[in-house]
Amino acid sequence: MATYTNPRPAYGETLVELGKVDPRIVALDADLCKSTMSVLFQDTFPDRYFEMGIAEANMMSTAAGLALGGKIAFASSFAVFAAGRAYDQIRQSISIPKLNVKICGSSCGLSDYADGATHQSIEDVAIMRAIPNMTVLTPLDATEVRLVVRAAAAIQGPVYMRVNRNPVLDLLDKDATFELGRYRVLREGGDVLLLAHGVMVEKSLAAATLLEKDGISAKVVSVSTMKPFNYQGALELARGMKGVVTAEEHTYIGGLASAMAFALRRSSVPMDYVAVEDSFGQSAFSTGELQIAYGLTAENIAGKAASLVKEAS
Repeated sequence: MATYTNPRPAYGETLVELGKVDPRIVALDADLCKSTMSVLFQDTFPDRYFEMGIAEANMMSTAAGLALGGKIAFASSFAVFAAGRAYDQIRQSISIPKLNVKICGSSCGLSDYADGATHQSIEDVAIMRAIPNMTVLTPLDATEVRLVVRAAAAIQGPVYMRVNRNPVLDLLDKDATFELGRYRVLREGGDVLLLAHGVMVEKSLAAATLLEKDGISAKVVSVSTMKPFNYQGALELARGMKGVVTAEEHTYIGGLASAMAFALRRSSVPMDYVAVEDSFGQSAFSTGELQIAYGLTAENIAGKAASLVKEAS
């Protein structure tokens, strides 16, 4: 039976676990700790927690100062504010000097459905991927969030990670491991490649089931390292396929669609994408309602994959 787990507590709980074994771990938040779940770290280590108020720019500058002092700073806020409001401080104070600041972009994508365009981050991956020295991680479920937080703490330099607001399908076993740049094959197939990250991995698996009914075999792969992007590995995955479809709850500009198009630039394998077009989000009664409105569905993924296979036949 399928189970769903909210990944935000996984983030906070893993921070606490890391804090118990490494006194260098500190946490900062921008008046959203009960949502990002860094409140768990605050409750356990109040002297190593810094509440910065609604001031992400100041939070990133403070995190940079703590990192200069030898700390490993985890700074959390909603993804749209972490990536957008504090861009200059991230670029100038954290990424240029390659400081040990780990940024948690919580409530990513369209997951903050009720608050509309101002709170929905459909361009955060593109922004963070464009910054030199930045590692960008997009875990697919709560288990991988735990793995990614631990990996982020071990990486020397700045890291941006995406965490969804709502429960997501549990896809990984508790003994799963994480390796930077490694693709995670969740379903084998030989006709078409479906590449996805975050919540769109579940949609891609559902699309593969739909395609199977039409006699099309789809390989489903989760991309949890958006930077450094494994271009050669992506090219190898696509080799011999009749087509590639990328899926992401993010604009196609600068995200997975753009990265895969670059990987395939000298390949004859055709590709298509399912992503948010060049537009902002909007308020809705659920994330699912928004996903349908923007075409982020299993049916759309399957339809585009079937078209590529048909064209190749």
